[in-house]
Order: sequence, then structure tokens, then C-alpha cells
Amino acid sequence: MRNRPIPEATVARLPMYLRSLLDLAEGRGVMTVSSEELARLAGVNAAKVRKDLSYLGSYGTRGVGYDVEYLLYQITRELGLTQDWPTAMIGIGNLGRALASYKGFAERGFRITALFDADDNVIGEEVGGIIVRHIDELKEAVAEEGLCIGIISTPPSGAQEVAEKLVDAGIKSILNFAPSHVNVPPDVNVRRVDLSVELQILSFYQQRTKAIETAREANRRLENQQTDRR
Repeated sequence: MRNRPIPEATVARLPMYLRSLLDLAEGRGVMTVSSEELARLAGVNAAKVRKDLSYLGSYGTRGVGYDVEYLLYQITRELGLTQDWPTAMIGIGNLGRALASYKGFAERGFRITALFDADDNVIGEEVGGIIVRHIDELKEAVAEEGLCIGIISTPPSGAQEVAEKLVDAGIKSILNFAPSHVNVPPDVNVRRVDLSVELQILSFYQQRTKAIETAREANRRLENQQTDRR
């Protein structure tokens, strides 16, 4: 039985392993995987994979690898995906509507059951099969429906106030899509998804790729010129 705490960095990589394993099992019908192959799919090194999986009590079999089905079970259990997590979304603008209609959340155990906004023009609308309620009803909804995760998809100016309302309602886990930092008590977990930052990171890699391609083309032309002079 596992008795070592799992480091936060390992927890952050488990979803990448899960996605890779699902691709192997569902897309290719693969039943076993080596640490090297899983590392390649997840974008890490094999030593890190072996260390991460050891925290789950899984060490694989030399010459055979890891049982894909068992790893899927271990990771989904460790991430809490075998449970049903009623989730509230606050901020039903364009992003909120898209997220509320995304079916992938429910497939992974995150069931969006309540939508909230402060705009009277939005309240009462049906989005993704759920009626949008006023944010003032949040605390009552958390108590009655057992909501345990809050998703913030408001403009940045309203994110802190929404975070405070979620905390006051008893929510301990928050996913923040608003491009701003929110302050919460130490016992509340916040994960921030800043789409603009992610795009900037992609821009960095795209620029680097383009620079390499340009350098290769310049080198090719130089080699052609040298060949023509001979």
C-alpha cells in the first residue's frame, strides 16, 4: 500500500499520463506500455515517469512495462475522477457559455450543475441545459446541492469578488479562467488558467521554430552557392 505523499509536481503530470494512456487504450488498443513510450507521449523523460508512478505503488515489469488498464485505474482513483464532483460556474459570458456546454467535464467526473451571473439580462437563460441563477443564490445552492468546485469565467475585474463569494459559500477548490490573480485563504486551492499566457508561450515556441527553419533555409542556400562555385 502506498504511504508516501505525492509531490505537487507529480500530481500536475498525472493528467498528462492519463491522457496518453487513454489514447493508447482507446485509440490503439495497447495493453502494456514502457516508461520510455509513456514519457515520449507525455513529453517528459522516462526516469521521471518511473519516479512519478512509483508514488502510486506501480513499478511495472522489466521487459514488459506497465499494464495500461491498471495504470488508468490508479491514476483516475488518485485524481478523484472515480467520484462525481458537482461544479458551479460563475460568469456566463462567451467563455462561460462555451465551458458550460463542454461535455468533456462530465466525462471526467466534473458535473456542472449550477450556473451563476450578476447580469439581469443573462439570469433565467438556459445554457447547456441549465438555468442561469443570480450570484446571490450561490451560498444557498452550495448548501442544498453539495457543490464543491467553483469555476470563475468572469472578466478580470469581477474575479476577486466572485472568489470571495465562493469561499464564503464553503467552496474549497476553484478553477480561475479570469486573467487575474485572486487572493483566498490558505485552505482554498486555486488553479489559474490564463489563456493569454498560454498563447504567449506558444508564440515563443512558434518563433523559435520559425527561426530554426529560416536558419536551415539560409544554410541550404549557402551550400547551393558553394556548390555552384565549384
